[in-house]
Amino acid sequence: METVTLTGLLNKAAAEFPNRRALSVSGKFDVTHAQLKHLIDHAASLLIASGILPGDVVALTFPNTVELVIMFLAVIRCRATAAPLNSAYTAEEFEFYLSDSESKILLIPAEGIKPAEAAASKLNIPVVSATLRDENSKMTLSSNPESNLDSVHQLVNDPADVSLFLHTSGTTSRPKGVPLTQLNLGTSVLNIKSVYQLTESDSTVIVLPLFHVHGLLAGLLSSLVSGASVTLPAAGRFSASTFWTDMIKYNATWYTAVPTIHQIILDRHENKPEAEYPKLRFIRSCSASLAPSILERLEAAFGAPVLEAYAMTEASHLMASNPLPNNGPHKAGSVGKPVGQEMAILNEQGDIQPPNSNGEVCIRGLNVTKGYKNNPKANISAFQFGWFHTGDIGFFDSDGYLHLVGRIKELINRGGEKISPIEVDAVLLAHPSVAQAVAFGVPDEKYGEEINCAVIPREGISLEEADITEYCKKNLASFKVPKKVFITDTVPKTATGKIQRRIVAEHFLAQVSAAKVPKFGA
Repeated sequence: METVTLTGLLNKAAAEFPNRRALSVSGKFDVTHAQLKHLIDHAASLLIASGILPGDVVALTFPNTVELVIMFLAVIRCRATAAPLNSAYTAEEFEFYLSDSESKILLIPAEGIKPAEAAASKLNIPVVSATLRDENSKMTLSSNPESNLDSVHQLVNDPADVSLFLHTSGTTSRPKGVPLTQLNLGTSVLNIKSVYQLTESDSTVIVLPLFHVHGLLAGLLSSLVSGASVTLPAAGRFSASTFWTDMIKYNATWYTAVPTIHQIILDRHENKPEAEYPKLRFIRSCSASLAPSILERLEAAFGAPVLEAYAMTEASHLMASNPLPNNGPHKAGSVGKPVGQEMAILNEQGDIQPPNSNGEVCIRGLNVTKGYKNNPKANISAFQFGWFHTGDIGFFDSDGYLHLVGRIKELINRGGEKISPIEVDAVLLAHPSVAQAVAFGVPDEKYGEEINCAVIPREGISLEEADITEYCKKNLASFKVPKKVFITDTVPKTATGKIQRRIVAEHFLAQVSAAKVPKFGA
């Protein structure tokens, strides 16, 4: 197993399914697995000719385009490290990420991304644009290097090669750098392929940005190593108005998304339903807690099992998932069973806890990073007792399904009572007039912490704070009822659609009184 490489798995798929569709840009062109391999090898030869050596870090910032997919895989093919970045970053953010990753070169689309270019210029990092005109062309780089495929064919990818460098989202402190190897990535995509039984007959539309492990590993790479096909939206990003058109046109069998996107898809279905929907094998949800009420509505609307999963960057994405119906029940409110790795619930002394007892979720396996980059303090706290510590509190039920209670740092301590914000979210989202909701802790002189929430009403519906408070009183213990309810039309989210409670708390408390804004993190 320890000889697995992502590149080897992609080459195997190209050999087994050379003429099957691998990658499409909606309405523009299709590329087979064999074509994709040739495009990657050629692009890798251009990078080698540009002076990229094994171990070098290559930053990439693109929308979800074919150029991003090919250049990302070409970087890995030439034994370098790909560092994909969100194209919406400010110049200051680009400067931090380019500097922290020690990038040797920045790849961008032909139209350019000004803040990224400004940051690279300040750091004296060369900027090169990459373009693929059509399916019959090859990738061209603005630096115009000479291609020599022999330089690529002589390279052998090693399981220990660091292939991907990402940053955690930094919920409590500055983002931490996470190096992931060929072995980490290869192991993870095989775990994803296995639990969802992905084959060459599957097809998906990419919903999430490819600079994040969810879209990259679960959507794109697991499909490609299975011989399956992937469609990129024409706009280079998710669009609710084209999503089902693409899903039907490209015979999609599944998709994966964060709860926020599922809610957008549901709202569109309820307000502007399609004439027909494709027959899906399953719908996957990950990256944040999916309320049982949303899961039920998704299943009723689209006639497919909704499988909630649990993942994080440090595990090369997947850690646990609800199974497909032929492998067991899927449970609303649970993130399923461990997939392809060991998982345990530990107390603070490192003792494994029995079923139905809360503790920290800990993992170990070939998909897990060996450690954060240049961060010994974070590594000491993350790797204890021979396990990687996720920072999440949860428990296994008697069937071995994992239930998450919340992040250790996000549990609300109200006068000694520990409140799970996930539990409060689920109640808020079960209210028939609520589209989105998030509960969070705020400083309180009497209790130390008090619970507040922000609620987005469904389209065209008027909600009052009292409506939510009364509903919570009927469905929650009195100490769990939010003391204040913010009715709003938006809440702050990360680039991947994830709601961070710390940011939400700061945002809404700033509206009440600047003096009350809590100071989180170091």
